[in-house]
Amino acid sequence: MNQQREPLLQVEDISISFGGLQALNKVSFQVFPREIMAIIGPNGAGKTTMLNVINGVYTPDTGRIVFEGKERPRGMKPHHVAATGIARTFQNLALFKGMTTLGNIMVGRTQKMRSNIFSQSIYWGFSQKEEIRHREAVEWIIDFLEIENIRKQPAGMLPYGLQKRVELARALAAEPKLLLLDEPMAGMNLEEKEDIARFILDANEELDYTIVLIEHDMGVVMDICDRIVVLDFGNKIAEGTPEEVKSNPKVIQAYLGEG
Repeated sequence: MNQQREPLLQVEDISISFGGLQALNKVSFQVFPREIMAIIGPNGAGKTTMLNVINGVYTPDTGRIVFEGKERPRGMKPHHVAATGIARTFQNLALFKGMTTLGNIMVGRTQKMRSNIFSQSIYWGFSQKEEIRHREAVEWIIDFLEIENIRKQPAGMLPYGLQKRVELARALAAEPKLLLLDEPMAGMNLEEKEDIARFILDANEELDYTIVLIEHDMGVVMDICDRIVVLDFGNKIAEGTPEEVKSNPKVIQAYLGEG
């Protein structure tokens, strides 16, 4: 069915090295609208490097990124990539610790704000209406992720699991066409993982978000993802449905372990 649809994202022959280390070697795959795709592999396989290429943190040595049918100019900066509709969470939390939950999520609306600095400073007319509109969008996300009770608390005072949820909320606030999640469940207990998995599925099924995620919990990956790309030492060794990947001998050897 995917082959009959135009891909939202095309990653074509991406290679990048750091010094003598080949982090990615001619990796290609496609992401289709409204799917959840996982990138998995052992530590050092190149997973986070791939996300960094997709959202503009790294410029690859060779290859190209095509988003919504348009090839991205080489060297495009992350904030320009974000403006095209790609949002990102990080493996290590990147919240403003002294800012409230509400304030952190409002930061995610920055790319959506159109009023200029002068109109914002006098808080009048269009700027005031815009502020109300963005605040309503953020309050909806707070309800969606069930974090109403922490909306006024400083992010740095929250438990780790809730901080990860706030970071997800900030990414959702950007209303991206493509959402990149770098280990969204790392460091969480079972209950917290189940909550985040449910929110990811809801964002995909109810809000039609297209999601690419990196995750080490193979149970979660197999349960919630439509397709999986497997990297090993910077090379793509498999791609397919969870069932296809789970039974692939190369994956079993490189990642899942014999037996």
